[in-house]
Amino acid sequence: MKLLTTSAIALAAAVAAMPAAAQYGYTPPPQPPQVPNIPKPNEPAAQPEAQGPTIKISNQARKAIVDLQNAVKANDFANVPAKATAALAVAQTKEDKYIIGILQRQAALAAKDNAQLSAAIDTLVASAYLDGKKTSALYEDLGAKLYDTQQFDQAAAAFEKAVAIDPHNAEAYSLIGEARFSQGRKADAVAAFQRAIQESLTAGQKPQEALYKRAVGVAYDAQLPVATDLGRQWASAYPGPDSWRNAIAIYRNMNHPDVEGTLDLLRLMQATGSLNSVPDYDLFVSAAADQSNFVEAQAIIDQGIAAKVIDPASPVFRDTIAALKTKPKATSADLAEATKTAVSGMALLRIGDRYFGLGDYAKAAELYRTSIGKTGVDPNIANLHLGMALARSGDKAGAITAFSAVTGTRADIAKFWLLYVQSRS
Repeated sequence: MKLLTTSAIALAAAVAAMPAAAQYGYTPPPQPPQVPNIPKPNEPAAQPEAQGPTIKISNQARKAIVDLQNAVKANDFANVPAKATAALAVAQTKEDKYIIGILQRQAALAAKDNAQLSAAIDTLVASAYLDGKKTSALYEDLGAKLYDTQQFDQAAAAFEKAVAIDPHNAEAYSLIGEARFSQGRKADAVAAFQRAIQESLTAGQKPQEALYKRAVGVAYDAQLPVATDLGRQWASAYPGPDSWRNAIAIYRNMNHPDVEGTLDLLRLMQATGSLNSVPDYDLFVSAAADQSNFVEAQAIIDQGIAAKVIDPASPVFRDTIAALKTKPKATSADLAEATKTAVSGMALLRIGDRYFGLGDYAKAAELYRTSIGKTGVDPNIANLHLGMALARSGDKAGAITAFSAVTGTRADIAKFWLLYVQSRS
């Protein structure tokens, strides 16, 4: 039987650009309060925030701020910039500048003028009235608006300002990733997504699955080596058939493991419940048969038929099923006899593989242990298979020890299995 080539994967996260404001359940920051009429001297001070501190306007800036407020109320947007400049020229306190910034922002939002909105936020930031998280959120909101109008360079600059003010703003990093992707800078986008994931984790929050999917999708689309690690992170955070299948498929498509490595990954798909498509079953059967493990190949056929994934009459499997009927399928008794006469370490390892195919993981582990250190046996393959058998038999500690001993080209496959073991209770 000829080993099938790895099929193309259908990532759950599309790599096409999506509106930044909708990508991760983005919620704009609360709108700055509406400013009431500015009181005359000796009247009660303005209180724009119901629960916030009293805002006191200096007498020197009062007239200019009232002029600005009147222009905003009248929707006289053409004159707002000049009046804001005049008010800032006489502003005495951070409260003065804060009120001016609020009025500028209200006018900019009403006029849908992103340039003036940016100027308004700069005024609010310069006032030093708001804390870092609130000002960062304002730049984040500005960036989202710029992104949605496809002003990607300006959006990226706004998001960068957001993280410059609040370096732990995970959402802003994810939005930087979207902006960089839209600029065609995929590697930078992935780096920003990774930073968003890390900041969320550092804050004790679980990153949204959409963020993992997006990072994986963009990294894979750009064929970045980090796609494999991101796939494992996705499967670790959100274990399930979709994440496991895609993570494993990404590794296979990017690294092209040999037949034995492919078979070991497909065995992991079986263990994680992510073996669920005709191409996966076809590849599994082909790889097992290529290794002369006909018992395992038949078991996978039977599993696929029971799961109603395999149609035994289909052209894909009809000839395979017929061919398997002619192949020898060792029983436990046959393997016990073969073990008595096995001379080489490789013979013992392959007998262990047959036990693994039968589902006798304890016996398989015994043979793998015996093979380790013998001439001709690759210790990385032996330890990998030992870990697999121990994992399937429930020996978590033993499996972790075995997988941790794997180096070289099998190390990444061992990392996938190690992740599976560590996720088990």
